Amino acid sequence: MAENKVALIHRVMVPDKEYPKEYAVLLTNRRSVFIRQNKTRSSFVLRGEMRYGTALVTDVSPKTLEDYEQTTFETLASDSMNITVPHEAVASLAMGKEETKFRARDLFIWLTMRRQGEIFQVYYFYMNYHYIPNNQTLLRFYMVPLGEYFKTRRQTKSRETILREYALDALHVFQKVLPAGIISS
Repeated sequence: MAENKVALIHRVMVPDKEYPKEYAVLLTNRRSVFIRQNKTRSSFVLRGEMRYGTALVTDVSPKTLEDYEQTTFETLASDSMNITVPHEAVASLAMGKEETKFRARDLFIWLTMRRQGEIFQVYYFYMNYHYIPNNQTLLRFYMVPLGEYFKTRRQTKSRETILREYALDALHVFQKVLPAGIISS
């Protein structure tokens, strides 16, 4: 069966002790390739974006499927910076959400939320998969849209709606490519 590109999720973030990592996710009918993106911000800013579920800096344009037209799947899969997950290796995929827990240094963000009358909802996914039998890997990634995605929708929708739609769009794409019964939300 030929491998075909199905969709591109513009941005997800994977927490790391040193520095959160930004990925675009290219989904095919056979695998998901988490494509590592270049560092664009400081660790402090990226951690804030993961906590609040949205880009704080809006100067990065999202890539499209056409940007990866000239790149082969094997090239992407062989790059050690990328994470490749065959769909038959996925044991489960769960979507969750959490409200931000504020600390003293988050006073400005808390005041902004109060002024806007909105809640900053953060959506994340847990993906359990295994390459080798009896060796499961857990990948947690946060759905953090780029500022360009967020800014265009902000004129007509609430922050909460935009973040929910971004996460649900990703969930629907995963439902198309993963075997039935794998996903829970």
